[in-house]
Amino acid sequence: MQRRVPPSTFAPSDRSSETTASGWATRLYEAADEVVWAARLNLLWLVFTLAGGVVLGLGPATVAAYTLARRRALGESFHSLPAFAAAYRREFARGSLVVLPLAGAAALLVVNYFYFASLGSAGTAFRLATFAAIVALVVVAAYLLPMYAHYDLRTASYLPKASLFAITRPAASVLLLFVFTAIVYASATFPFLALVVSVGGWIQLDTWLCQRFFAENEARLHAKGLS
Repeated sequence: MQRRVPPSTFAPSDRSSETTASGWATRLYEAADEVVWAARLNLLWLVFTLAGGVVLGLGPATVAAYTLARRRALGESFHSLPAFAAAYRREFARGSLVVLPLAGAAALLVVNYFYFASLGSAGTAFRLATFAAIVALVVVAAYLLPMYAHYDLRTASYLPKASLFAITRPAASVLLLFVFTAIVYASATFPFLALVVSVGGWIQLDTWLCQRFFAENEARLHAKGLS
């Protein structure tokens, strides 16, 4: 008769393989959950932007998306549609004041960049200067929007504080720029991503990273007795 092997006699490698498999399954589930959430956030942002006629909807939809992304990053549970709609209504005016100037500046810089590029070598210096301005705007906006969702400041205070944050934390700024560039590259290679997940994915990643940058900054200020 075959002897039943007690659990304690199983080889450690068997247990470690089971643990590894369980760990991978958990990570895959969490990754899939984040992709689904990014797609949902992307859809909400798109629908509410269009509901406001794009120009009037862009600001509050973007701020609402960052508000929900912050709540998600902090581990809160909520129903996405009513939470998004509530934030959209609440930030309809102020959100436009924050987002539309950034969007207008970005559109103007992109148009200028392609114009100078069409001039060939004669426009190289202006093209490079415009490109540098686009990079600076992307980095500042990457801090400003999560900062708006996280801190309650006067509207006029966000731009200078986000700009200062970008300048004084070059490593973090480079990381945000790298993530943004990767998402833009992936969206340019596979255009359907822009409609499905790119915007939501960027907003959530941007918020998640900035939450950590803000926490590190607050801890540093607290250690110095400045907060």
